[in-house]
Amino acid sequence: MNILFTVNRGYLEHLEDCVQSIIRYPSEDGYDIYIIHSDLEKADENRLEKLSEEYVRFHFIYVDPEENYRFPETDRYPMEIYYRIFASFLLPNDVDRILYLDADTLVINPLQALYHTPFRDNYMLACTHIRKTLSRINRLRLGIKDDRPYINSGVMLMNLRKLRENQRIEDITGYVEKYKNVLTLPDQDIITALYGDKVGLLDTMRYNLSDRILSFYNADLNHEKIDLDWVREHAVIIHYCGKNKPWKKGYRGILHVFYKELKQG
Repeated sequence: MNILFTVNRGYLEHLEDCVQSIIRYPSEDGYDIYIIHSDLEKADENRLEKLSEEYVRFHFIYVDPEENYRFPETDRYPMEIYYRIFASFLLPNDVDRILYLDADTLVINPLQALYHTPFRDNYMLACTHIRKTLSRINRLRLGIKDDRPYINSGVMLMNLRKLRENQRIEDITGYVEKYKNVLTLPDQDIITALYGDKVGLLDTMRYNLSDRILSFYNADLNHEKIDLDWVREHAVIIHYCGKNKPWKKGYRGILHVFYKELKQG
């Protein structure tokens, strides 16, 4: 099973936690974990490799930070967020399918069913955290002419073979140059605008569940409320997205229990 992260050193501890959460569920063919980065040191790589079981293999891919294509960066959105968009160019050509995960996710059930989901000609499979298709304002902002879901980029099963056939670097850089002043969640904006019509939707409650999504779901009177027992049985990936993270002060929610359990061993 191929797993991808694109991170900087600031997220090393959380990457370590996420990897630990994954490998506690053995995969029949083991795990090949690809980490695309620009600042990890050898000591960082050694620290991660200490997590290795015999069925876990790490592959570190360095990207020169000077090759940044002049994409917009902030402390919250560093250059590494864009590496996932370029994964088909950066990963080995014999890797055709890979599951990208943000480092602020945790895996709480086996990934096999998700990983082997058919692509059906889609470039990616992902979730949306927006309840309706893009608003007219967002479509205008991003230059999108059709209705399409707004993609959350924290969990994406990537069809690298299809991406290699269809992606062009100049399309990406040209889009960013044209719209860089209106990008708010930059990588998600780009993925939605360029590839959103070729993204198959996954079940958000199972594969990209956040406290915010859980609260919205339970506030809907048309839904039977779900609790931690349901999450523990049915959800696969918890995503501590945005600023609401259990390792920070002011956290609000109930999904921190999975983080606490992992840290307590």
